[in-house]
Amino acid sequence: MKFNAKQLQQMSNAARAGALSAVLSAHSGHVGIILDAAEMMTIIFANHLNRGIDRFVLSAGHGSALLYSVLKLAGYKIGNLNTFRKIGGLPGHPEYGIDGVDATTGPLGQGVGNAVGFALAQKIRGAQSHTYCMVSDGDLMEGVSFESLSLAGRLNLNNLIVLWDDNKLSIDGIAQTDMDVNARMRAMGFNVMSVRGNDVDAIDHALERAEQSSQPVFIQCKNILGRGCKLENDARAHGFALTDTEMLSLITQNNDADGLHLWKTVAKRPTAPKSKSIIALPRVKLPKTPERISTRELSGIYLDLLMRMGCDLITGSADLADNTHIKTSVSKVIDANKFNGNFINFGVREHGMAAIMNGMVADGLRVAGATFLVFSDYMKPSIRIAAMSGLPSVYVFSHDSIAVGEDGPTHQPIEQLSSLRLIPNLNVFRPCNMTEVVYAWNESLRDVEHPSCIILSRQKFKQIATSTDSNLSCGGYVIYRAKSGRAKTTLIASGSEVPLAVEIASRFKNIQVVSMLNLGAFREQDEKYKKEILRGCVIAIEAASPSPWFEFADAVIGIDTFGESGNGDNVYLEYGFDFDKIINEIKKYIR
Repeated sequence: MKFNAKQLQQMSNAARAGALSAVLSAHSGHVGIILDAAEMMTIIFANHLNRGIDRFVLSAGHGSALLYSVLKLAGYKIGNLNTFRKIGGLPGHPEYGIDGVDATTGPLGQGVGNAVGFALAQKIRGAQSHTYCMVSDGDLMEGVSFESLSLAGRLNLNNLIVLWDDNKLSIDGIAQTDMDVNARMRAMGFNVMSVRGNDVDAIDHALERAEQSSQPVFIQCKNILGRGCKLENDARAHGFALTDTEMLSLITQNNDADGLHLWKTVAKRPTAPKSKSIIALPRVKLPKTPERISTRELSGIYLDLLMRMGCDLITGSADLADNTHIKTSVSKVIDANKFNGNFINFGVREHGMAAIMNGMVADGLRVAGATFLVFSDYMKPSIRIAAMSGLPSVYVFSHDSIAVGEDGPTHQPIEQLSSLRLIPNLNVFRPCNMTEVVYAWNESLRDVEHPSCIILSRQKFKQIATSTDSNLSCGGYVIYRAKSGRAKTTLIASGSEVPLAVEIASRFKNIQVVSMLNLGAFREQDEKYKKEILRGCVIAIEAASPSPWFEFADAVIGIDTFGESGNGDNVYLEYGFDFDKIINEIKKYIR
């Protein structure tokens, strides 16, 4: 059943009243978007969205109360609206996992990237479905939005429909969007339409045309922030700036019994089940590798074997496919004319890549995206959202230390490892050999509740074998045992520093080496295991910021300055990762 203009207005009023009640109950929230955008959201859910098949992303996450109200009326199981912004209740911005909420949004622009990811995933799966995304002026000021939308245009994602709540105001006053947003959208390959944001008939017809478009669609909905309240067209209407009396008056004006009744028809519609992000890992026979090899090469070798054996994984790169070894011998590039591939050239769009990946993974695909470790900084907001949402996106970061060399300090990561390890719910693997690389990949792909980072070296280094009885799941394990049997000193190392630590330990009788593949997993072990592994004086060695290691180490040999340009091996030595220098430093602690 499709609702007519009169019915849609009644339903919009009912949704608006519910949202305003939630904000009043919390005495916190955003009123402006509720007053001006209820029609836009209502029409999508009432007349266009196929539940469980199509996707809806509220990138303007500050409109969460409106989304919860619409979802409640549409029959989704989200609980009491009066719990809005209260502990244990409905969160202040939409969070993935709430029934009907397809993406965690709030940091502006993230939802736009997620929506592009959903639309791309639908194309890859060959689904006859659409992704609807509601954006604010603020979303269209964030760079990640245009990184993502420009790729959507290049891929001609004609199943993507973006509705812009164009009220020309943001928190600080006049919205600082492009002077001509529509022209920019046309330049990016979008079919652009324009309607009034409260004209239900025009919005409904625009969506009908959009669903038949041969291009992605951008619908400008000309709106008035806070329409109908005393602060109409005033930036203060964005938040909770009305008195309780004014709020109650607006709720009364919008209460609509007929609208509530009409929503019951929507609530009876069936919901299709969502896809699961589960992947089968084929067994592969590992080839013999050189004694000196980089972990990015090892990762590429294993990934190639997985993909050749039919692993159902989509990989992609921010213009660094060959450098990161994320592209395999069986990679087929996805483009506007061919969506049956398994590799995405995201272009130089690190932030957009990460946000798009989140949408793809939330839609049921498994995706791994790659770039250099130093550029993880461009991706952090999306990585954080993935961790918060429990989305098992996989991030492959190569060029993991100052040994990058000639490109200099702009490309030499120092603090990036530490900052990634600080993100809750995120796996961070820094492998030192093929055994650890395989484990990192397998765990990243088996895990359906956590995103993972696989940190890889550019430089080749000596391979130290992991014994078959080592428990890699503990995060850290003894990779080299002291000659005397009972260690009095423990060197912790990860990645390319492991062979250096082993070479140093071999010069002493009572020093052992722990390979710390995953610091987060080690942190979760019981105290008995930690004490068993970290014996005597503990010294950490890692070519990165030293601060995180003091949780476990008595001393740390790390780097707390930026690097410099030069041959990678020479830079590595210059910054203290020299055999003799480290031995002299260690002797200070083990006398």
